[in-house]
Amino acid sequence: MLQISNNVSLPDNEIEINAIRAQGAGGQNVNKVSSAIHLRFDINASSLPDFYKTRLLNLKDKRISKDGVVIIKAQRYRTQEKNRAEALERLQELIKSVAVVQKKRISTRPSQSAKLKRLDEKTKRGKDKHLRRKVSDFE
Repeated sequence: MLQISNNVSLPDNEIEINAIRAQGAGGQNVNKVSSAIHLRFDINASSLPDFYKTRLLNLKDKRISKDGVVIIKAQRYRTQEKNRAEALERLQELIKSVAVVQKKRISTRPSQSAKLKRLDEKTKRGKDKHLRRKVSDFE
């Protein structure tokens, strides 16, 4: 049972976990032991509330296929148990990230005093630069 929030949890039978051989360097051990984990989670067939499903399917994430299947590959650790825990944690974080509702941004304007302060800084900076010029006879 994967706990997403206080009210939402996923049963283990909805998450498909397969052990595969890890890629990359690792010596002789990498050819013998299937320590990497390949996790598959079908969003449409899951028991998640519709709110989560629609937001997950609308998410622009390379881990979610066109069919609505989340595919996570975990191979950071040398043991299968740690990789399984990491894959489940990543799935949990993905689903939790969808639950957070972004606050709508309210556009604001700079205040009158902020505008005046900015203009004063500009004129002061201009005067400083003007004083650095060469002194000529004609001015």
